[in-house]
Amino acid sequence: MNKLATPGTTSTSAYPRGPLTVFFALDGFIFAGWIVRIPAIKEQTGTTASTLGLALLGVSAGAVITMMLTGRLCRRFGSLRVSIACAALMSLSVILPPLTRSALSLGLVLLLFGAAYGSMSVALNSAAVNVVNAIRRPVMPAFHAAYSLGGMLGAGLGGLVAGQLSPTRHLLGLAVIGLVVTAVAARPLLRHGIPDPVPAGPATPADAPARKAAHRMEPRTRRLVLVFGVIALCTAYGEGALADWGALHLEETLAAHPGVAAAGYSCFALTMTIGRFSGTTLLERLGRTRTLVAGGATAAVGMLVAALAPTLWLALAGFAVTGLGLANIFPVAVERAGALAGPNGIAAASTLGYGGLLLAPPAIGFMADWYSLPTALTSVALLAAVASVIAWAIRDTRTAPAHG
Repeated sequence: MNKLATPGTTSTSAYPRGPLTVFFALDGFIFAGWIVRIPAIKEQTGTTASTLGLALLGVSAGAVITMMLTGRLCRRFGSLRVSIACAALMSLSVILPPLTRSALSLGLVLLLFGAAYGSMSVALNSAAVNVVNAIRRPVMPAFHAAYSLGGMLGAGLGGLVAGQLSPTRHLLGLAVIGLVVTAVAARPLLRHGIPDPVPAGPATPADAPARKAAHRMEPRTRRLVLVFGVIALCTAYGEGALADWGALHLEETLAAHPGVAAAGYSCFALTMTIGRFSGTTLLERLGRTRTLVAGGATAAVGMLVAALAPTLWLALAGFAVTGLGLANIFPVAVERAGALAGPNGIAAASTLGYGGLLLAPPAIGFMADWYSLPTALTSVALLAAVASVIAWAIRDTRTAPAHG
C-alpha cells in the first residue's frame, strides 16, 4: 500500500514531487513518440486515410472506456500504485502498433495503448491533486508543464531518428526507456508516498464511513464536477483543433511553406509549456477564478487573431497567445474536480476533457467544408470564451479538499 503521510506532521519537501513530475513527463514523452510515427505505420499497414482514422479511434476509445474504472482502482489500490502500473503498461503497449499489418489489428492494439494512456492520466492527476491538497500550494500546472515538455522532447527525438530507425526499433527504444524510468522513479515515489483521500486497501469498520462518503457524490458536487469537466473540454477542444488543423490552416489560408506551417503548433506548444511552468506563481497571485477567466479570455483573443490574421507572422503570434491562455485551464479544472470528489471527480472531468480532443478534429473538418477553415477555427475562440464565462459564473463556489 502507499505509505501515508499526514499533512502537518510531514514537511512539504517529503512529498515526492520530483518522481511524480518524472511520470508526467514520461506520459507525454511516450505518447508524442508514438504520434510522430503514425505516417510510417500508415504506410506499413497499407491503410487509407479514412481507415487509419477509424483505427486511431482505438486510442480514444480505450482511454474513455477505462477512465472511470481508473477512479475506482485509485480508491482501491492508491493512485501511486495505479500510476506505476499504467506507466509500465503504456511502455510495453507502445511496442505493438508497428507490429501490425492491417487497420483492424492496429485498432485493436491501440485500444490497449489508449487504455493505458487514459488510465495513467487519471491516476497521475489523482496523485497530483493529493500533493496539492497536502502541501497547500497550487502546483498542478507544473505537473502538466512536465507533460508538455515530455511531449516536446518525444516529438523532437522522434523527428531526429525517423530517418534512421524503423518504427519498430524506435518504439522499442521508447519502451525500454519507459520501463527503466518507471523502475527508477517508482522507488522514491512509493517510499515517500502521498496521502490518498481515503485509506486504501481492505476496508475496516473504522474507515467504512469515509469510504462510503468518498464513493457517493451529492447532486451539487456532481453538477460542479461536470461544470469543471466542461471547462476542461473547452481547453482540450482547442488543443485538438490546433494539433490537427493548425499547420493546414497556415499552408492553405496563408500559403506558408510546410516547414514554417509546422512552426504554428510548435509556437502553441512552447508557450503552453511556458505558461504551465509559471502557473503556480500565477495561481498564487491571481487565484484560480481569475486565472481561469483571464486564461479563457486571452485564448479567445489569440485564436481570433490566429484564425483571421491576414499575414503569417500575425497568425503565428496568435497561436502563441492562444497557448499562453489555454495553458492552465485544464490543470486547474481537473484539480478542482479532484478536490470536490477525489479520483472519481478527476475521472469524470478527464473523460469530458478527453471528449474535447475527440470532438475537435471532426467538428473543425465539417465546419471547414460548410464554411471555411478560418471560420471553423474561430470555434476554438468561442469555446475558450465559454470556459471564461463559466469560470466567472461559478466564482463564488467553494471547493474543499476531498480528504477534508
